[in-house]
Amino acid sequence: MLVPNFSVHGQSNNPDTALLFIKSVTSLSLDMLANYVEQGDVESAKNISMTITTYFPLHLQTLRQHDPETSDEIHLLLLDIHSNIGKSDNQKILSEINTVQTLLERYKHDSPDFGKTIAQILTLVDEQYQFSIQNDVPSSYQLSVKLVDLSIELFGNTNYDERLTLEISSFLDELKIKIENKDDFHSVGTLISVINRDFVGTETVVYDKQKFYENIRSLYEKLFAALDQGDYAKAEELGIEAYLENFEYLEADIEKVDPKLLYELEIDMREKLREMIQNKQDVEGIKTFISDSILPDLANAEEQVKVLGNTGLSDIVLEKELKDMGDASEGAKESVRNEIDFIRDTLQALLVQYDEGDFQSAYTSARTAYLDSYEFVEIPLRAIDPDFTLEVEFQFAELRNMIQNQAPSEDIQEVVIAIKRNLDESERLVSGVGTLAPMIAFTSSFAIIFREGLESVLILGAVLSYLEASRNNQFKKYVYYGVLAAFGATAITWVIASYVIEISGANRELIEAIAALSATAVLFYVSFWVLNKIEHKKWMEFVKAKVWQASATGSVMVFVMLAFFTVYREGFETVLFYQAMSGFAKYMELQVGLGFVLGIVSLIAIYYGMRRLGRKLPLRALFGLTMGVGAYLSIAFLGNAVRELQVLDIVPYTGMIGVIPRLDINLATMTGIYPTLETVVSQIILLGVYLAASSYVLVVRPKREKQIAMMRKSRSTVDD
Repeated sequence: MLVPNFSVHGQSNNPDTALLFIKSVTSLSLDMLANYVEQGDVESAKNISMTITTYFPLHLQTLRQHDPETSDEIHLLLLDIHSNIGKSDNQKILSEINTVQTLLERYKHDSPDFGKTIAQILTLVDEQYQFSIQNDVPSSYQLSVKLVDLSIELFGNTNYDERLTLEISSFLDELKIKIENKDDFHSVGTLISVINRDFVGTETVVYDKQKFYENIRSLYEKLFAALDQGDYAKAEELGIEAYLENFEYLEADIEKVDPKLLYELEIDMREKLREMIQNKQDVEGIKTFISDSILPDLANAEEQVKVLGNTGLSDIVLEKELKDMGDASEGAKESVRNEIDFIRDTLQALLVQYDEGDFQSAYTSARTAYLDSYEFVEIPLRAIDPDFTLEVEFQFAELRNMIQNQAPSEDIQEVVIAIKRNLDESERLVSGVGTLAPMIAFTSSFAIIFREGLESVLILGAVLSYLEASRNNQFKKYVYYGVLAAFGATAITWVIASYVIEISGANRELIEAIAALSATAVLFYVSFWVLNKIEHKKWMEFVKAKVWQASATGSVMVFVMLAFFTVYREGFETVLFYQAMSGFAKYMELQVGLGFVLGIVSLIAIYYGMRRLGRKLPLRALFGLTMGVGAYLSIAFLGNAVRELQVLDIVPYTGMIGVIPRLDINLATMTGIYPTLETVVSQIILLGVYLAASSYVLVVRPKREKQIAMMRKSRSTVDD
């Protein structure tokens, strides 16, 4: 019979937690016991009864603090019930069970920690499930199933934040599915360990970790057998399982007692052993390495952890000063970029394998992406943001579990998208923003507001100058009203756009891709619009037409609406462009803000300069500059839009690493240049269109117009 071995550190500080745990579990177990007694299933009844009589005394002292007489009475009744199963009348046993259930109701708790209560219950689930699988005990299996249901029910009483609530809820649902499917007890135990970390926060659940050490040794024994049979592939798989599915959950304790030893074990188990197996080195050499290096170090770590004990471990706080973003060596940054490229390609292959029904290959790809690559990203990343590192670790673990459970393809794709998103974040944290990317962000921000505001400034300046010249100053205030209304409408548009992106959740990439494509289309249009009016004469004709339309009627609303639509049209475009940029200029918000402020200041200067200088403004140079910047931004937005669609698996992904320069993530997002065929081809096509159109408008058409003018002049001369 498996004897439960569990407690939660800090439990004695809150006896209500222990009370809720023992009361809930005992009541549930007694309900099961009553059913088995009624069915005449003596063996299952004895098994459940033994479980109750084993763990109830472990909390007897705590229960006596609440009600000593009731606690002792329940204890004796439980012993009597167990001894009477199969010997006494079933009605008598059922009556005694009802008596215990009634006595349990006497216990009243005020403020239990529901999270720690569930952590204790899940520890019991782990033990009962393992016992049921290893020994084929149906009653223990049923108990583990019902305990999970109890945990889910109690979870409704917790008040964690939204993120943690969603995460734990998802984990509990996954645990229920795993147990219902009778998955391997190692994977169930691993998932329970992850859930319990969330429940207890910084206080560690004290559950029996001995099984992980035993699992590692058992797996190495199987690895030896695989080597003897010449099956190096199986040996490698067993080595990976020993490290990935077992040792990972011992690292936190070992790090506290001997960080150097932990590092040596990680290198030996993760790198050296796998390298020896992959290279198919001498079997005896591999065995000797495990027996003389890994296993003694593992035993040393186990002994040190055991000597210090759970209480001692909980008192140790690792004094680690976190590094700033980008505080990594150039070699580490380059290595991280290379590993992330490999992970992206591997995840892309994983999706294809999964869609083709090759679940084993997909699972191997998932493990390879983490074990062969992301573990090396973690080394510099953990020193900067350990919480984020752990989050990505769990995402990889979730992906592996979902593949093993053959989850729907769309669910697999959703997790892969989340991992890809965090790969970018991982690179940003390790690489930092650099110097060139912030400069591009600043320049692009300045260009956007300057380009969009220039037309409004010129039109409004011309309107006001005309009103002053025609002595219609009474209409000027209505122009200002229209401008203020446009500013308000632009602000509302920004809030709405930000809210839509914020609530987009899993569809964030799609929203950002649509915004980027929209920005590209608008920039493409306005760039050619400006190109057609780049000549000073053509621009002034356009402005005069606007002013004439407004003044012809003399209606005040005409001036309000002219000012409103002149400013709001540019304001709407500005919102679109800045929203598109905000998704790509992460951690460069300051530079974007400074560019915006400088752009506004420059527009104010242009406004007053135009009022004084009029035609002397270098419109050709200004429009030429804004047209060029608009073209650049549209090309950058297009590259980012295609890349987002690739992440969503809407657009194909054809890697060209080694052919196309691999820019760091910040520079890539500000230029839209990525080492994929699809992004590069789309940008080249758009660039070609700009070059062809510019050549036509600036060179071919003027030359043709000049030729036509000369021909007309010649004909006029002949006629004369």
